[in-house]
Amino acid sequence: MKRIAILLVIVMFLSACKNSKSDNKSENENTKPVSLTAAGATFPLPFYNMAFETYTKNTEILLTYGGIGSGGGIRSLKDKVVDFGATDAFLNQKEEAELTAPIVHIPTCIGAVVIAYNLTGVEGLKLSNQNLIDIFMGKITKWNDAQLKATNPGLKLPDMNISVVHRSDGSGTTYIFSDYMSKINANWEQSVGRGKSLQWPVGMGAKGNPGVAGTIQQTVGAIGYIGSEFAFAQKIAFAQIENSAGKYIAPSLESISASAQGEIPSDTKVMLTNSSDPNAYPISGFTWLILYKDQNYGGRSKAQAEETVKFLSWIIEKEAQTMAQQVNYAALPEKAVETAKEILKTVVYNGEPLIKK
Repeated sequence: MKRIAILLVIVMFLSACKNSKSDNKSENENTKPVSLTAAGATFPLPFYNMAFETYTKNTEILLTYGGIGSGGGIRSLKDKVVDFGATDAFLNQKEEAELTAPIVHIPTCIGAVVIAYNLTGVEGLKLSNQNLIDIFMGKITKWNDAQLKATNPGLKLPDMNISVVHRSDGSGTTYIFSDYMSKINANWEQSVGRGKSLQWPVGMGAKGNPGVAGTIQQTVGAIGYIGSEFAFAQKIAFAQIENSAGKYIAPSLESISASAQGEIPSDTKVMLTNSSDPNAYPISGFTWLILYKDQNYGGRSKAQAEETVKFLSWIIEKEAQTMAQQVNYAALPEKAVETAKEILKTVVYNGEPLIKK
């Protein structure tokens, strides 16, 4: 009996050790840092690269971002292979209806689409609205065209063919550009229209803002539209564009910010192009992160949902917005920040708000 008692004690001890290890393993699994994945727009890529890296370093929440274009970001969210997507074009009612559940839009910064060009020795190019339309419609095909010379008196423009470059992938940058073009010209609106992908009258396509920027750099005589940061970072020349007040404006933090001085709707879904502000750069726009309103889907844990909302709350605040300005994006106006905070309060997990009101 004494031997049996000793054996029972040993078994109980080993069982306790096993349970303790199991508990520790469970605890370690629960405290394991959450990882979040996002994909989409290349327009804000330099800002997102910096913000994601900083947030990961400060929180140990592993954030990864793939710049695959706004169309790809929307598809990735639709397929539920990312925690949130990124787009420079807000989704319309039809597009939202194609998703499996309601989503929300969180603006993260304001950027500009610049008209970049490659002409040796030509600086300070100006483009009127009509110049812009005629170039991208294929009506102006030479750099020394009389219309361009009239807009740029004193500027020596070469006798050279114009090579138009545009996006080949579904792109929010394309949407911003084509939204502006549709606002300034009825013929463009009817024949080409606005969208993330278009049937282009002329030109060659390249993938992503980096692809368009690279093609312009490698092609003397090229012109195309790219996110302003890519032009700034790679020192690509860009034109001053005629705004709604008839002034020729270059993109800057001040002129981009001026485009967002109007009213912002409660869902933040507004295009900032062709602003009525006389000091605004006219081809500016918000860029958004998009996510499902109810985060309980596809086996996602509540911890993933909580960390998603924490990150989105952080990226609209001062620390991240200062980073945006460091890479030449305009910070969100206070009205947009407050509106985004209210939207985040509506995000839930299994019906329970993730931010307590």
